[in-house]
Amino acid sequence: MDTEKDVSSQKYNPFDHRDVKKPNSDIRSLANLLKASLGSGILAIPLAFANAGWGVGIVATIIIAIICAHCVDIFVSVSRGCCVALQKPVLNYADTCEAAFSIGPKRFRSLSRFAKLFAEFALLFTYLGVCCIFTVLISDSVKQLLDQYVQAFILPVQYYCLIFLVPLSLLVQIRYLKWLAPFSLLANLLLVAVFFICLYYIFRDPIVISDKRITGDIARFPAFLSTVIFAMEGIGVVMPVENNMKKPQHFLGCPGVMVIAMGFITVLYTTLGIFGYFRYGEALRGTITLNLPIDEWPAICGKVFIAVSIFFTYPLHFYVVVDVLTRYVEPHVKESYRELTQTLLRIAIVWFCGGIAVALPMLEQIINIVGALFYSILGLIIPGVIETIFRWENLGKYKWVLWKNILIVLFGFLCLLSGCAVTIMDILKNLKKS
Repeated sequence: MDTEKDVSSQKYNPFDHRDVKKPNSDIRSLANLLKASLGSGILAIPLAFANAGWGVGIVATIIIAIICAHCVDIFVSVSRGCCVALQKPVLNYADTCEAAFSIGPKRFRSLSRFAKLFAEFALLFTYLGVCCIFTVLISDSVKQLLDQYVQAFILPVQYYCLIFLVPLSLLVQIRYLKWLAPFSLLANLLLVAVFFICLYYIFRDPIVISDKRITGDIARFPAFLSTVIFAMEGIGVVMPVENNMKKPQHFLGCPGVMVIAMGFITVLYTTLGIFGYFRYGEALRGTITLNLPIDEWPAICGKVFIAVSIFFTYPLHFYVVVDVLTRYVEPHVKESYRELTQTLLRIAIVWFCGGIAVALPMLEQIINIVGALFYSILGLIIPGVIETIFRWENLGKYKWVLWKNILIVLFGFLCLLSGCAVTIMDILKNLKKS
């Protein structure tokens, strides 16, 4: 098999055969990739540090960043290898899973169709969860401001979730990643502004660290893992970004688009996590912007900026959901009705996510459940399995690739099981209180 791949690679370069309608430059690709991993996650990091303790938080965040970056690297590498082997210019996330099994060991080939379906539904439910989180986060931020300044008009957060479904339904009608890039760039700039506003409030008064824990309660460590994995992972957007690049060979390697993005993300997360915990301690809420004062202009700008930033981020993550569903819906629709169907489908998805947000507006718990259940599968377990299958006949000396991927998959299952257990217990406690 390896000989065949080597010969094939000499004859076929997938990059030469890609026909992308509106390709993205390296800068635009970097903006989309950063936006995929930056968002509500970075603002939840201080609470994660409160769960883990600041010492454990620093070390664990760096380790998780390395693991997540490695999983992205191996998945993109496998996807490119499958493109060469099958002589196809491009493969998406689910197609890569199917291709790896179809050209892997014979005893696994019958699972190729199942692998594709499993990957597609993992993508679908992951990014449906992300869209629910964004709906709640936007609504929470706006509600906090309006409750302060329009006290005669106080509404439950569920009403704000419903109100924002209308503008979100309009925004998601943007169809191409190239057209989303300016929104992603603006959202990134606003998020950086929020980051510095948070730092201003963190450092404007002396910080006391004597009462802050180096190591947290071990029972809360799974909540830390879930939040950080949710914040770090953007693997569902990785393949659309790489597939739409003008120069996809610049995606991997050092200094490639992926390495630059992950390095920047790790520095931001660690900085805000540790100092946010130092400032607010156990009083931290689901996102640090909710801890900022509501009667000072810098804080008000920060709350507005994060709401606008997440609003403009929504269609990038939504792109993954609609991409999966379109492949199943469009073949059953007449060509003359496809534009109308696409419009209605996008509206229906937004309202479905809004319905879940209304039913369960617990921001911290939704973040943890999406991170623990969906991102563990999508960003850790699947890449480890797929690389093992693809490289089955060439696992390296002492089969180190196999052992390395076993550790990654076990780590993924640990995050999944422990994170879900802790989050479900938190939800039950909140429901009893209410």
